[in-house]
Amino acid sequence: MAKAKENIVALFSQIEGMKGVRPDLIIEALKEGIVAAYKKQYGQAQNVEVTYDENTGEFSVFSVREVVDEVFDSRLEISLEDARRFSELYEVGDKIRFQEDIRDFARSSIGVAKQNVLRKLKEEEQKDILNEYKSYEGEMISGIVDRLDERAIYIKLGRLDAMLLRKDQIFKEHYRIGERISVFVTEVKMTQKGPRVFVSRTAPDMLKRMFEKEVPEVFDGTVEIMSIAREAGDRAKIVVRSHNEKVDAIGTMVGRKGSNIQPIINDLHGENMDIIEWSADRGTLVRNVLKPAQVNAVYVFDDGSALAVVPDNQLTLAIGKKGQNVRLAAQVAHCKIDIKKESDFDESEIGEIAPQESEIEEIENLENELEIVDAEEISPEEQVGLEELLDNMELPDKEDYEGDEE
Repeated sequence: MAKAKENIVALFSQIEGMKGVRPDLIIEALKEGIVAAYKKQYGQAQNVEVTYDENTGEFSVFSVREVVDEVFDSRLEISLEDARRFSELYEVGDKIRFQEDIRDFARSSIGVAKQNVLRKLKEEEQKDILNEYKSYEGEMISGIVDRLDERAIYIKLGRLDAMLLRKDQIFKEHYRIGERISVFVTEVKMTQKGPRVFVSRTAPDMLKRMFEKEVPEVFDGTVEIMSIAREAGDRAKIVVRSHNEKVDAIGTMVGRKGSNIQPIINDLHGENMDIIEWSADRGTLVRNVLKPAQVNAVYVFDDGSALAVVPDNQLTLAIGKKGQNVRLAAQVAHCKIDIKKESDFDESEIGEIAPQESEIEEIENLENELEIVDAEEISPEEQVGLEELLDNMELPDKEDYEGDEE
């Protein structure tokens, strides 16, 4: 018995080492395999019990039969007369367990048990792999290029190969077998062929993870990346803000002489990056995201869209090659942006323009100040002076206000 226990424990350890499947799951798989073999042998398995003795390392198989007056199925029932040959105490309705010898099973039944065990172990291994790699979703990971085909590049990540589909590859990159590359895990899911990891080199969030790795202030949240827009391998716009007035967000992202940003650019084979200061004011943000183009004025409308007026000689730069600059600007600012050159701009054609947020705030603050003054007790002399001051002020009415060019 001791030898049998040593053998079964050694088997469990070997399977766990090779497949990563826990011993309790191996025992369960073996039990199910034995039940499948019994069913193959006897045509049913509704009355079979399989037990495992941890002390001896042995499995036992029992068929359970009910004591009845008249037997209709000898596989499930035993007559009272036959039952009392074992013990006079048996009554109708009692259950009797009969131990079966698995060595009496036919070779085909043993084959079914083996297939069932292997299938169960594979299922458990795949579940274990799925759970392991699920934790990497939304994170950056590195792996070795293992093989290539027309559909994807397969990257070895340990127990599993990740798929870098063509749509997730940077168009000008060329990958070599054996090369180590960084990828962003976009999805981990179970497929008919088992667990599958999908990765990307073009996902905007990959840039965020790369900056978190290179810039401590981004990792600890001092500098926050507010938005990213990319045309991978060519250009990206990244909007950042600092939560510490003593920390310059753009300077921190770039680093001394480009020490922070340059490794990322190198990893992405020269992808150009515009680091942009975030602003709560939509007009200021639109002006910022259109850089390097100069902007004369920005008009923000009630639907959230914006119109940027630029000098004639800045129109091409503002739009960018094949519209890239304004396209990325709109994505990173999360609004539609129209561009108009100064010589073609006529403010009267715009219609009702929503004032900039900063201008609204300024008006509201001024009105609040006036309300506070009005509510306080003031002398008649102060009242006369205040009235003269108000008469000389040109305070715009908020409802009729139209924003001026910036």
